[in-house]
Amino acid sequence: MLTRALIVVLAILNVGVALWWMLRGDPAPVPPAAPTGVAQLQLLDTPGAPAPAATVPAAPSAEPAAATTALADATPEPPKPAATTAEPAAPTAPNPAPPAVAVAPAVGRPTETPPAPTPSAPLQCISLGPFADRDTAMAAQGKAGELVQRSRLREVPKPGASSTYRVMMPAAASREEAQATVKRIAAAGISDYYIMAQGEDANAIALGQYRNRAGAERRLAALSAAGFSARLVGGSEGAEQWWVDAALADKASPSAARQRSGAAQQRSLECAGLR
Repeated sequence: MLTRALIVVLAILNVGVALWWMLRGDPAPVPPAAPTGVAQLQLLDTPGAPAPAATVPAAPSAEPAAATTALADATPEPPKPAATTAEPAAPTAPNPAPPAVAVAPAVGRPTETPPAPTPSAPLQCISLGPFADRDTAMAAQGKAGELVQRSRLREVPKPGASSTYRVMMPAAASREEAQATVKRIAAAGISDYYIMAQGEDANAIALGQYRNRAGAERRLAALSAAGFSARLVGGSEGAEQWWVDAALADKASPSAARQRSGAAQQRSLECAGLR
């Protein structure tokens, strides 16, 4: 009996569920969702339009027809939709670029090597001459001007000339007097001397022999500064000649320096001897 009762109850429940599905009607359609980021069209309220009537409660059952007619007359016409313009979406401002950040070079990373400076042209040195005397050589040195960086005068004997210059002190009255003078010369720090033993220059003191006049004159100046009186012996007029040794300036040519100075010749020269 219990089993039959359960079967009857289940049958009734199934019939009830079937009737509910048949009588519930179709579900109201769900409006599609508006896409994201797109402006929607909205209706604006028309100024001066009457507000919709409030819901009138149902009248008592005594006058149902009159209430229905009053509601129909009181319903206003739906307002015409005003033409509206969809507001365009505000343009999205671009993201500002991040500020530049100075990055320190990593330790151990090789840095860029600066370009090597352009090497200058090698120094070129020449000798200009020959000149007959020192004054002429000095004048030529001044005429060269900006074509040379530095220069000096050099005296050399003429080819084939054998004249020499000697620096001597006059002969003393005796050998003992000459030896006493030599001791004073040595005490002054001067070397390269000897006493002439014979001839017309006996007991004279020789203080050096030179191939050019410039060297002999430097020796005379050193002796004079030490308090000794000496003289220049030998040599002949015109037995020497003078040259101008010079280092050329940048972009200066040897021929231009020779023409500017008035020299008859130009010779190559090692720059090491000019420093």
